[in-house]
Order: sequence, then C-alpha cells, then structure tokens
Amino acid sequence: MKSRPLSFQPDIDDIIRKCTFCSLAMVDADGKPYVLPMNFGYSDKVIYLHSAPEGKKIDILKQHPDVCVGFSADLELRYRDVDVACSYSMKYKSVLVYGKVEFIADLKEKAAALDVIMRQYTSESFTYNAPALLNVCVYKVVGELFEGRVYGY
Repeated sequence: MKSRPLSFQPDIDDIIRKCTFCSLAMVDADGKPYVLPMNFGYSDKVIYLHSAPEGKKIDILKQHPDVCVGFSADLELRYRDVDVACSYSMKYKSVLVYGKVEFIADLKEKAAALDVIMRQYTSESFTYNAPALLNVCVYKVVGELFEGRVYGY
C-alpha cells in the first residue's frame, strides 16, 4: 500500500489541529539543516510560534526566514505478520507547510498570536502584561504551500 496525497484544505487543517507539536525545519548560514520540535497555534493557514528572543533558532530565522513545518497525527503501528519485520509499517496522516517566518513586534498582535497558541492546548483565557510580551519572541509562518499525505487510512 502506498501513501496518498491529501490536498483538501479542511482535511489538512484537521490534521494540524490534532497535533500537540510541530517540527520547524530551517537552514543555517552554513547550509546545514536545523529542525526543532515546537509548540504552536494554527488559524486561517497561519502557524504561530513563540520562543526566547535570542538564540540559534532566532539567529537562523532572521537570516533565512524560509521554513518547512511538519505535522504528524494518528500514528499507529501495523503489520501483516507479527513474525516478519518487513511486514511492519506505520499508519499516519502528515502535513508539510512551506512558508516564511515573519516576526511579530506589535504587542496587541503578539497577544492575539499567543491566544491562538494557547487555544491549541486549552480552552482557558489569558491576559498578558507588557513585560511578558516584551520578553517573548512571537512569529508566524503564513502557509504558501500545504502538502498532506495519508498512509493506512
């Protein structure tokens, strides 16, 4: 059985919303890949991320904002014969989103982005004070290309 492409945007959105983390892939100044697991929020084809305002990831993203964000959901081990290693595979639903990182400086927009991130994990409401907003880096990836794949479903 081969994986099949998935292009219906509502199905892609459902996969992303099921996920509890994403993998943010970027390329550093030396052309080397760098991938990090991250918490995220998702709304209207935009992925919201946050982190400390300094560090390797931020340095890379400021120089090279092109990224790929990966999501995997509904992972399930399957096999045809328990005694045959080559019969094992993994059912999955996955999405890759290609786009550019845009840093968010406006405090109201930062707060709104953090609300989207928090809604990924909880239904609680939050308020953010100015010092907290000034001490966090918030950024978004506007999806330019979405590629979904499904195997075993």
